[in-house]
Amino acid sequence: MAGHSKWANIQHRKGKQDAKRAKVFTKVGREIIVAAKLGGGDPDMNPRLRLAIQKAKGVNMPNERIKKAIQSGAGGTDSADYEEIRYEGYGPGGVAFIVEALTDNRNRTVGEVRAAFTKAGGALGETGAVTFMFDQVGEIIYPADKAGADEMFEAAVEAGAENCESGEDIHEITCATDDLAAVRDALEEKFGEAEKAAFVWRANTGTDCDEGTAESTMKLIDALEDNDDVQAVYTNFEASDEILEKLAG
Repeated sequence: MAGHSKWANIQHRKGKQDAKRAKVFTKVGREIIVAAKLGGGDPDMNPRLRLAIQKAKGVNMPNERIKKAIQSGAGGTDSADYEEIRYEGYGPGGVAFIVEALTDNRNRTVGEVRAAFTKAGGALGETGAVTFMFDQVGEIIYPADKAGADEMFEAAVEAGAENCESGEDIHEITCATDDLAAVRDALEEKFGEAEKAAFVWRANTGTDCDEGTAESTMKLIDALEDNDDVQAVYTNFEASDEILEKLAG
């Protein structure tokens, strides 16, 4: 997807800035609690929990807070009944959105998500409205200084990955969802623990945006990500490197 590497790097920088907010810890903690509830508190026996812990470490969540979240989920001390929901819709300029949420109040969350879309001039759609524009893949992130682009690419392909894109800040490795654990383990044996390993939605067709539409799209992304229940936001918007850098600045 044109411009994806630049956008991935901007998202990574933004994620680092957002990690300073306690809200990010709350979201990641919720993921850990749900994973531990569903599969137990041992990350070696619970792949979902291991991914959640890896995400927590990627945003520098304190180890003590990670342990408390695991204990809360595995020990049943957290009484909230969280539900996984995926919303789909169209934002400014017809940009496709997938929004993943964990909520203990479906009505509250759908109302808040719908309001964000409406305010931005978009609209929520039915389930399946935009997923055909995306592929679910495994994604592994390493800092750019972990290895050179050629070395990381060769190691990723050898481990079974489909691709590796390197930018100023990160190496972004993608693979089939079924191969995520194997590729991650092979790369971690060579380069140490990854900054991120997760299932993500990657757009297979893009929507070109001018500066105004790109700015409105990024504002909608920010509004959605600011919601405590929203865990991840994916779009198919594309813009030139110049526009992306201008808006990121």
